[in-house]
Amino acid sequence: MNNRYPYLPEGREIKYVSISVPYMLQTKTFALENSTDSKQPTGAIVVKDGKVIGRGANQSILRNRFLLNLHNKLCIRKMLRVKSGTKYWMCPGCASSDMHSEVRAINDAIGNGFDTRGADLYHWGHWWCCKPCWDMMIKSGIKDVYLVDDAEELFKKLK
Repeated sequence: MNNRYPYLPEGREIKYVSISVPYMLQTKTFALENSTDSKQPTGAIVVKDGKVIGRGANQSILRNRFLLNLHNKLCIRKMLRVKSGTKYWMCPGCASSDMHSEVRAINDAIGNGFDTRGADLYHWGHWWCCKPCWDMMIKSGIKDVYLVDDAEELFKKLK
C-alpha cells in the first residue's frame, strides 16, 4: 500500500529530476508565467521524442484580481480542511481537476495533433498528482511522470 502520496495508481511511480533538467526548468517557468493560482501555481509539460508537445498551468475560474486575492485568504476548502486532491467543486477559486496543469498539458498536446502515447510528463508546483490527473495520464498513454527533486519538501506545506 502507498503511504507516501495521497493517491498513486497501482503499478505507477513518480520519478524525480533536478530543477536544472531543461524540461523541469521550462515547466517551472511556464507555471509561474501562466497559472492563475498565486498560492500554488503548478505547471506541466508533455515531452515526446525529445520535443515539448504540450503545456499546461493550473487555472481558476476566477479571473478578477480582487476575487483571486480574496480566495487566497478565504479558501473554503482550506477553511474546512478538505483533503488535497478532493472536492474542488466546493470553492470557485480552486482549480477543478479539468483545469489542473497535467490535464491541460495533455489536452494542449492532443489539441495540437500530437499522440501522447509513450510521452513523459514533467510537473512542477506540487508533490503528487490527484486521481483525476492520473486517470487522464493513464488514459492518454503517458509513460513516466517526473516531479522536481525535493517536491515533497518544497510543496507539501501547501497540501
